[in-house]
Amino acid sequence: MVFTHPLRGQGSAMSRITGVAVLVAGACLTACGGTATGGTATGGLGTGAGPGKPGNGAARAPGACTVTDKLIPTCGAWWGIAPDVFSGRGPARAIELAERRMGRRADIVHVYHRGGELFPTAEEREVAKGPRLLLVNWKPALDHTWAEVARGDVDGRIDRLAEHVRRTFPGRFFLTIHHEPENDVREGGGYSAADYTAMFRHVVTRLREQGVRNAVTVMTYMGAPNWTARPWFGRLYPGDDVVDWVAFDPYADGRVGDFATLVDKTRPDVPGWPGFYRWMQARFPAKPIMVAEWGAFERPDAPHFKRDFFDSVARQIGNYPQIKALVYFDSPLAPRGDTRFDTTPGATRAFAQLGRDRRFTSTPVPAS
Repeated sequence: MVFTHPLRGQGSAMSRITGVAVLVAGACLTACGGTATGGTATGGLGTGAGPGKPGNGAARAPGACTVTDKLIPTCGAWWGIAPDVFSGRGPARAIELAERRMGRRADIVHVYHRGGELFPTAEEREVAKGPRLLLVNWKPALDHTWAEVARGDVDGRIDRLAEHVRRTFPGRFFLTIHHEPENDVREGGGYSAADYTAMFRHVVTRLREQGVRNAVTVMTYMGAPNWTARPWFGRLYPGDDVVDWVAFDPYADGRVGDFATLVDKTRPDVPGWPGFYRWMQARFPAKPIMVAEWGAFERPDAPHFKRDFFDSVARQIGNYPQIKALVYFDSPLAPRGDTRFDTTPGATRAFAQLGRDRRFTSTPVPAS
């Protein structure tokens, strides 16, 4: 979602894709549902939920599932949240309240940074001890163009961040660089698709050169079909060598009736577009897919929509085995409406039940 965070101010015709894409580094091709796939789990097991201490849902057999070096769960998918966005609460309190509301610990916590902010912050490092995985969403520069970042104008900022990460946080974490670039692209002026690609590549390469080896990189698209018709859309991808996961940020607007139409949105004015999941499955068959933001808005004319929508995720998620993480955007003040998952009793129950599904509880989170 495009927003100002409170803490920081190929459309070519494609046929229907079938079958299962192959995932890298031994990640399972389908949701293992707790079935052993080899290897040893690298994190502690969740415990039963209690007051103020949510567990991770269903019990898991030790050693049944593991995590690759790129943080791909070999069974099922990660369950994550951007908690209480726009509330002004810090991440520790926000995730505490969110986990109490949904009755389990999050696997991933999504946080946002920009410019010269150093991360993970001390509070974010405490959150990661859950154990939880951090998904850090960083816009390296709002005071420089993508072209300027690519040519090195903020290298000092990148180097300071690299030193901070090396010194304070040895654990692996997800890092997405300037998410949802589509609506920022402008031909000329340093904001072309080529400039974005060069910026992304430069930032990742510079961090690696400065010793940051624990960042698992994520390229995050908006997930809106209208941008896919732009002639530059296919040129946004920075390259397999600097991208570990691909992601998109779909929201349940009026065109969405269930999970299937969320992850594979189409529009009549974009003929031939198969939907983002199908496109990613074809374009990136060896990459895990993350739904890095997703949310359901209130519908006054459909008071049970959120409940029914969350129920549809439980029914349909098995049809999308390449999705290895779902990270909900939870906010009462999202630009287009209230996305909190617990605004009605039915929605609260459905979301909590979804979070306890074995698909989202099969692989323990590795310790940070």
